[in-house]
Amino acid sequence: MADDTPLYVISVAAELAGMHPQTLRQYDRLGLVSPSRTAGRGRRYSLRDIATLREVQRLSQDDGVNLAGIKRILELESEVDRLRHQIDYLRAFVDAGRRVFTADPRGDVVATRRVARQPRAAQAPRAITQSGSVVLWRPSR
Repeated sequence: MADDTPLYVISVAAELAGMHPQTLRQYDRLGLVSPSRTAGRGRRYSLRDIATLREVQRLSQDDGVNLAGIKRILELESEVDRLRHQIDYLRAFVDAGRRVFTADPRGDVVATRRVARQPRAAQAPRAITQSGSVVLWRPSR
């Protein structure tokens, strides 16, 4: 089972994270965590969401970071992860024979394939956009 599979209702997620359910609702409204929704609009939290809630709690209580600062930290960590995936993908075009990673919209690697050695002109690198689509990458001039 994947870490991002929505499993837990808000009461169970709150207990696992060591928080009150109302705190989870507030964090959802602020965009600190975005649980999946059922057809009836009920929240369903994944293990990844619970780990994020624990990180929010740690940053708030142990490090004294306010909620706006925590939101920015989480955004920057997400951006760093996305860029790391993109770097790995682009390196595959520099090192022929390495595996190429394909990412889904969340930036998780979903498939790999071998890159055969090709003439330099045919090795047009592709970049993964924030939405997860792959586009040709051309250096700015």
